[in-house]
Amino acid sequence: MTAPFYEYGFLGDGAALWIALAIGIAFGWCLERSGMGSARKLAGQFYLTDMTVFKVMFSAIVTAMLGVFWLGWLGVLNISRIYVPETFILPQLIGGIIFGIGFAIGGLCPGTSCVSAVTGRIDGLMVVIGMFVGVFVTGFFFSSLERFYNSTARGQLTLPTALHLPYGVVVLVVVLFALGGFRLAELLEKR
Repeated sequence: MTAPFYEYGFLGDGAALWIALAIGIAFGWCLERSGMGSARKLAGQFYLTDMTVFKVMFSAIVTAMLGVFWLGWLGVLNISRIYVPETFILPQLIGGIIFGIGFAIGGLCPGTSCVSAVTGRIDGLMVVIGMFVGVFVTGFFFSSLERFYNSTARGQLTLPTALHLPYGVVVLVVVLFALGGFRLAELLEKR
């Protein structure tokens, strides 16, 4: 959010941190107001009874993707300047599985667990503690995990490059997929 202003020196380190804190608090407030601080609401996703998480996350993804696409197309945003982290297939796959298991067991992801903990829910606090323990244990054993951590590097992969399709076509496909997903989510919730 502060990238162009920070990059060109319009914001100092302190101001950028305060802005990041304000954005984080606003994001947490929005998560709580939408019910995402409740493990029961998030667990409903796994039982296909409450698809709010899917709808909120896909709405955010599609909104950001369309914003980036149109701002890039209009020349307001230089898409090539957006940082894309490197892809490591196997470590990220294993990390995703561990994340998914933790999400299913705890009923919360990292952001929603922080919101849940701040609002006084014990389950949220336990997930936050579990995350910190996991980070500490990983950091402690990182030297023995580093070779695996850096394995199967594939560079900066994006859907357009991985699928060998123009960016606009991928945007259209994702939007259509999201619309179909929203319809399916509504049908699942009604049953």
